Amino acid sequence: QVQLEESGGGLVQPGGSLRLSCTASGSIVISVNGMGWYRRAPGKNRELVAMIGFGGNLIYQDSVKGRFTISGNNSTNTVYLQMNSLKPEDTAVYYCNFPSIGTDYWGQGTQVTVSS
Repeated sequence: QVQLEESGGGLVQPGGSLRLSCTASGSIVISVNGMGWYRRAPGKNRELVAMIGFGGNLIYQDSVKGRFTISGNNSTNTVYLQMNSLKPEDTAVYYCNFPSIGTDYWGQGTQVTVSS
């Protein structure tokens, strides 16, 4: 079993910044590699925002490149998503993901609202 604890969402004006955090715990958690952030906007499917690849490479959705930065800390099993220059279209519920063979684990979701 894996537990994911998320924090950092909120309301911000366009152009503002937020940082999301996700800490994973459980016996199979040994690295942040493979972890990522997804989001679901109203009326849309859940989509990948950014992830740390299994080789440690960083992967981003095109719409967030240059604005969002994903990073991780293997000592605390925490993944961060620094979001800068936020736009109204970034409004969504953001979910942390921990992949595992046969199943994926998801956080409870944190709301990010970008509005003036």
